[in-house]
Amino acid sequence: MTKKTSDSKSGRSPVAVKTKPSLKSIGPNGRTIRTPLTQDPHAIRDTREKVLEVAIGHEVRAFRKKLGITVADLAAATDISLGMLSKIENGITSPSLTTLQALSRALGVPVTAFFRRFEEEHSAVFVKAGEGVDVERRGTRAGHQYNLLGHIGANTSGVVVEPYLITLTENSDVFPTFQHAGMEFLYMLEGEVVYRHGNNLYPMKPGDSLFFDADAPHGPEELTQLPMRYLSIICYPQNSAG
Repeated sequence: MTKKTSDSKSGRSPVAVKTKPSLKSIGPNGRTIRTPLTQDPHAIRDTREKVLEVAIGHEVRAFRKKLGITVADLAAATDISLGMLSKIENGITSPSLTTLQALSRALGVPVTAFFRRFEEEHSAVFVKAGEGVDVERRGTRAGHQYNLLGHIGANTSGVVVEPYLITLTENSDVFPTFQHAGMEFLYMLEGEVVYRHGNNLYPMKPGDSLFFDADAPHGPEELTQLPMRYLSIICYPQNSAG
């Protein structure tokens, strides 16, 4: 995010100044809340991530930091020079098998552990329009149609994400007391609803969204205009039930 400023005295052209991105939202009391964002959605990791040297260096550094030792400590334990260790951790040089064995013994991990990042696979799920899976999610209410749009189980993030397309009709009942682990994001596509989260009510129309802690009682309080469709994206740790 940038903001242009100009120097009126010098007559120089406006200069783009980087500002920290933030998210503006409306709280229950109607006041605007500005939340600074800590992650850059357009960030690019090292483009050499798939290069073996970089993958090994990343793991060596990670294991060393996990043990709480310095590069000098590791150098002394392996009889590898500080300069060489620095090059290995930064992915600049390819360590020999003998060097990897020395690092393996000093860090207390198998040699194969250094190749984990290079070999790991990242999953993706593509669902064509209308091809989602109709599911009976635990706690589903009468007339609440849940269409699962994709699912990835064990993954590198440690987070499970369940994206649903939910449809409510005249046969659907209201139920503003859902509670489950994790966070939930709603995005209205069609119809209108008054959605409850805790003690707060949110009138929602197409284009509106709501992001909340799903541990608080929540759900549709009033079905204002039907049929109604909205996206529901639920996120929770892999070791907890959704």
